[in-house]
Amino acid sequence: MSLKGYESSYYADSANAKKDYPSLQGEVRTDICVIGAGFTGLSAALHLAEKGYSVSLLEAEKVGWGASGRNGGQVCQGHNMGHEEMIAKVGRPAADALWQMSLESVDLVKELIDRHQISCDLKQGVMHVAAKPSHSKELQESVEYKQNVLGYDAIRYVEPSEVADMLGTHRYHAGEYWTEAAHLHPLNYALGLAAAAEKAGVKIYENSRVTEYHAGAGARVKTAEGEVRADYILLACNGYLGKLEPRIAGKIMPINNFILATEPLDEALCRKINRDDLAIADSRFVINYFKLSGDNRLLWGGGENYTTKFPSDIGSFVRKYMLEFYPELKDLRIDYGWGGTLAITLNRMPYFDRVEENLFVAQGYSGHGVALATLGGKLMAEAVSGSAEKFDLFSKVPTPTFPGGTLLRFPGLVAGMLYYSMRDRFF
Repeated sequence: MSLKGYESSYYADSANAKKDYPSLQGEVRTDICVIGAGFTGLSAALHLAEKGYSVSLLEAEKVGWGASGRNGGQVCQGHNMGHEEMIAKVGRPAADALWQMSLESVDLVKELIDRHQISCDLKQGVMHVAAKPSHSKELQESVEYKQNVLGYDAIRYVEPSEVADMLGTHRYHAGEYWTEAAHLHPLNYALGLAAAAEKAGVKIYENSRVTEYHAGAGARVKTAEGEVRADYILLACNGYLGKLEPRIAGKIMPINNFILATEPLDEALCRKINRDDLAIADSRFVINYFKLSGDNRLLWGGGENYTTKFPSDIGSFVRKYMLEFYPELKDLRIDYGWGGTLAITLNRMPYFDRVEENLFVAQGYSGHGVALATLGGKLMAEAVSGSAEKFDLFSKVPTPTFPGGTLLRFPGLVAGMLYYSMRDRFF
């Protein structure tokens, strides 16, 4: 039975027992007001409370209601921007530090799960696979660069024959296997962070959509039925920012991604299509990604759109991507299909910024949200408490505004995505 107030999904139906948090009523005084109860906001609130701050966390819907509770659950090291490109933009020392923080982000997720005993189907291993033979060399060069230049050994190149043994198909051509990466049930991870934050003293308010706020001296945040007065405001809205803060809205583009869940598979089929129980993501621009759930369902993500509406039958929409690589699964029953809205940036790097002296933002994780959003929340907490070095490293990565800002970004993105979708299929 799905949790009340959540969109229908496998994650909502398999969520751990959850308490409801009240909506904001009247005026509240707090040190920090966090807006958004996804991974960023939950992590920021938890880490701030552990530092002794009073924290109020406002969520327009329910804890983990957005992309944090609907995504593919992959927790992987690295960034979307290549290390050499990063060096060109920010210099070698900063690029090396950003690489190390990507490693820290995965360790942080594991540490929080262990310390707070969060039950979220945590499993080990992520593999990126070549969807075309021409992509294999890029994966091999990527592995060699990380091993030889970055000194990172928890990664290996997987030859086509071994990929076929691991995934039961010859439609993938090579692999980049991150042995210390992980995957999990994202909604249960979010709910676990919320429970830990509340235990640490955070006041969580659900169904409390922020209508306006004012930073600076005497900062205040308003909802329909209440107001928070705070010393600092942290924006953790990501793809659901909307028009709340026009100064940063043009830095991100909300896009929709979709997932299905099959009926539970027997053990033999599980081992055939995913021998080592890894999370898989392929090399297409509009990627396919899949994993096995805790109860042996195949969770497959595929396809995107860039409108305000989801397909009417998400399961059928995603199924065609699954069958392109595993046509033998055509008779599997599709039990769930759902979508979520994430935020991408033009350079596919997270956008961190100090918009005003007491107003911070972290958003735009571009598909790396489980690990980097958890880290982003921690770094905002550190910045508020006076240790902003790591936060500032991210903020110094240039984040271009989408051409045309919020008005024209959609037509430009759709044209670009259609081009790359054609490249996925024909080149």
